[in-house]
Amino acid sequence: MNAFNQEKRTYKYLDFVMAGFVAVLLCSNLIGAGKVVSLGGFVFGCGNLFFPLSYLFGDILTEVYGYKASRRVVWAGFGALIFATLMSQVVVSLPPAPGWEHQSAIEIIFGATPRVALASIIAYFCGEFTNSFVLAKMKIATEGRWLFLRTIGSTVVGEAVDSLIFYPLAFWGVFADDLVIKMALGSYAIKVGWEVIATPLTYRVVSWLKRAENEDYYDYKTEFSPFKIDL
Repeated sequence: MNAFNQEKRTYKYLDFVMAGFVAVLLCSNLIGAGKVVSLGGFVFGCGNLFFPLSYLFGDILTEVYGYKASRRVVWAGFGALIFATLMSQVVVSLPPAPGWEHQSAIEIIFGATPRVALASIIAYFCGEFTNSFVLAKMKIATEGRWLFLRTIGSTVVGEAVDSLIFYPLAFWGVFADDLVIKMALGSYAIKVGWEVIATPLTYRVVSWLKRAENEDYYDYKTEFSPFKIDL
């Protein structure tokens, strides 16, 4: 459905895409954030192994359903991330029962400092909205052609915003400067690389969803403020 005005519709698969987006986001921040590894000369946090999938979901959402739908999902992820962060701090701070000897492990896994947690939330918010905005604008500029250019191009910009915000805010002055830079560059390369590798899958999913939902939205008259949520 190519239209200037999107009618209020019920989609069959939008909720599933949103659930996948939120699940990937929470896993990348809670499961993968606690370990830094070095592979093939790249230094990165383990969350980068699957956090780029959230950008893939964001690309699919914006390409098929439009920026407004993507904006709602990003806010859903934002709320889930804040809740998970707060509850992690609650769990860590509760006194362990006598004889339970795993408090230190819980603190390592879930005890992200407020600085790191805040940096993650801010970087997520800015990066995801940048990704969706760039893709929506590129779709109009390319008249819907060259999907690979939109998905990769929007990820290049969105992930750059994410990395430039997160690593300095979270680790500057905590780790050596060169390690922070290596972590930022390594994670950025992996995130963009993931998007390139996943391009054939993105094509398949986007094509299938457009047919299944009878939707191919163009954001001609969309208000792009990230703070306007359409209910």
